[in-house]
Amino acid sequence: MKIERNDESILFSVTDIPDIFFTDYLPQAPGDYLKVFLYIIFISKYGKDIKVNDISKKLALHINVIQDALKYWEEAGILTKKTNGYIFNNLREIELYNWYKPKVELSAEDIEKNAKNKYRAEAIETINTSFFQGMMTRSWYSDIDLWFKNYQFDEQVMIALFNYCYKKSALHRNYLQTVADAWAKNGIKTYSDLEIYSEKQSKLQKIQNSISKKLRLARPLTEYEIAYIEKWTIEYNYPLDVIEIALKQTSSKSNFSFDYINGIISKWHDRNLKTAEDVYNFLAEYKAQQKNVKELEKKAKYNNYEQRNYSNFDNLYANNQNLVTSNSDK
Repeated sequence: MKIERNDESILFSVTDIPDIFFTDYLPQAPGDYLKVFLYIIFISKYGKDIKVNDISKKLALHINVIQDALKYWEEAGILTKKTNGYIFNNLREIELYNWYKPKVELSAEDIEKNAKNKYRAEAIETINTSFFQGMMTRSWYSDIDLWFKNYQFDEQVMIALFNYCYKKSALHRNYLQTVADAWAKNGIKTYSDLEIYSEKQSKLQKIQNSISKKLRLARPLTEYEIAYIEKWTIEYNYPLDVIEIALKQTSSKSNFSFDYINGIISKWHDRNLKTAEDVYNFLAEYKAQQKNVKELEKKAKYNNYEQRNYSNFDNLYANNQNLVTSNSDK
């Protein structure tokens, strides 16, 4: 006996997705992975056996992309792999669990201490209202608490962190974590530290833009080229006018590289040249030395030529005398 179920047709059926997905998972998900998620949550309602290759054809995505997407959602906690496929986890249960069991890395004492901190509570509430429209989930609260603990940021820096990522349209955990790591590595803890760092970054960006313009680059600078510029401006502490002198050295070359420019600037740094005036004086002195060397080489060559003529003069005279005697005999 077969019992059939008279479900609504696909025309009227609805695929339910919890709101927690849109607040916690969607912002950081790659586009193709999101496409895979929406399709598999749709087909999961019907309990059909479908192969990865079929999904690949249906979504016009390479099979490797499908496999990577499934792995991504598994690592995000949305999917759990079984022997015969995958099962969707209940996002509402996960969120409920997070509400009543904070992350193990954060002790109950830390949570309680942070809750008593008036300024910190106000900062977290500012983040909630400014960037999450008052709907920030519990997992974000735990993350913020951990970042306060790990990075020792003050409240203004934490708000600035969210504001920076928000303006970059990248308000998701991975990007926030990356920026927070970068700030921490640069010794940022207070808002004053952040202002100094931001000023340096702004100066560096202006120099990068100026170099690109002067070299007429019709492409963005690569990661390695930016590293060179950071070396010249931060490590060597060279202003743009010094770097520009090195750029002019490449004007006569059809093919140049940042490695070549770096070689020039590094030599100046090794010679303890600090300003554009120091560099110009060095180049003028070097040019004068090169001129003297060429003149000495020219003079030495001329002297050698005269010496050779003089040393052969006796032989030449002897040959002429022999020629005269020979003609007289005739």
